[in-house]
Parts: sequence; structure tokens; C-alpha cells
Amino acid sequence: MSYIRKTHRFGLLTPSSNTTQEPEFSAALPSTVSLHTGRVAYRDITPEEQMRCVLELESESRKLADAEVDCIVFAATAPTLAKGKGYDRELIKRMENASGRPATTAATAFVDALTLLDVRKIAIGAPWSKTMDKPMVEFMEASGFEVVHSEVVGFVAAIELGRVGPENAFELGCRTDRPEADAIVMPGGNWPSMSVVERLERELGKPVLANNAVSLWAGLRLLKGGDSIAGHGRLLRDHLAA
Repeated sequence: MSYIRKTHRFGLLTPSSNTTQEPEFSAALPSTVSLHTGRVAYRDITPEEQMRCVLELESESRKLADAEVDCIVFAATAPTLAKGKGYDRELIKRMENASGRPATTAATAFVDALTLLDVRKIAIGAPWSKTMDKPMVEFMEASGFEVVHSEVVGFVAAIELGRVGPENAFELGCRTDRPEADAIVMPGGNWPSMSVVERLERELGKPVLANNAVSLWAGLRLLKGGDSIAGHGRLLRDHLAA
């Protein structure tokens, strides 16, 4: 095995029950970027758990800073928009103050990516319950986007979501689409959807933004490293340069 010098360190904050993000991020990251992970307590996809997981935000951010990571991405959608517009920015400030590193969240990444793509109308396909869907819809609408449709699957146990194959994500994306939607938004960090983004975009003829691809994109833009990553949709392929 030949040695490849790592020039950047990518810090990922992931829910403790997540089994999808590390494999998907590792597979897609440029060979010169290493992945370093912290975990916050989060077992079920419920309002109570999303409040619990942010209690460890500072301590896990400080641990990642010990590894001298170059950025930190809290790559979970629901916990980073739980209290509405602006809450993601509060969490970013907490992470940055604790670590001294630039940080972002999945919720922030969705807004930034949709703005860059000049998208106004979206359809949301989420793996969680209707209870969890309401804050997502409200956050996106408060951020200036029109939600023309939202589709949910109903998962509550995050570990079970991680056992679902990507074909289920592909089918959800197809069910979610509406003619008037400019893009499809697919939150859920334990939803293995990165591998079907490209296929969905070909099938639907519009951008498809999956949680892990968008979070990866946002972190790499903080690193200012890499111009294109193929195979995971147009965002990482065409819009990675800061």
C-alpha cells in the first residue's frame, strides 16, 4: 500500500447511533483528506433525543480540536434545526467557541446549497416520522424556500434506519418528486442515500440534495480543498470550489 500524505483533517460530529456517515464520508473524501469523528448521544429520531445530543456539542468539539482538525461538521439535520431558523447558527458558534475551528451543520449546508443552486421550490423526502417532519418544513420555509411536498417513511429507531439499503432511498426520492419542485431535499444522516443521488438526478432531471453529500460538500468548502468529486451528484461534482 503506497503512502498518501494527508494535507487536511475533516472533523465529523455524528449521532452515536449512526452507522452510515463514516463509511460514506470515507469513501467520497479526496485521498489527501483524513476523517476524524466525534459522537454525540442520539439513539432515536425524536424531539427529546435531538435536545439531548447537543448537550455534548462542546465536549466533542474540543476532542476533535485535540486532533487539530481543519473543520467540524455536525452532520445531523433534525438536531441542527430543532428550534427553528437561526438555531443552526447558534450551534455553529458553540462548536467554534469550543474548538477554535471553523464549523457548520447539516441544516446550514442545505440552505447554503439550495441558495447556491438558485432553488426556490423544494420537495422533502425524509426517513423519519411526521412529528419530526414539521420542524424541517418550518425551518426550510423560514429560510426562504417553498416546500411543495414532504414525504416521510416513519423510522424512529436510528439504528434500524442504518440497516436500510440505498434502494429504499431511491424509491423515496422518486415518490417525493413533484413537477413544480426545483430540487429534492433528503435529510437523515443514517439514511444511505449518497450512492443513489446521481441516479436520482438522472431520473428526475433536477438537483437531489442528500444529507451526507451536502454535509461533506459544506465541510470541504470550509477546507477550501478539492474542485470536484464525481459520482454523488452535481453539488459535489460541479459546485465544490469555494
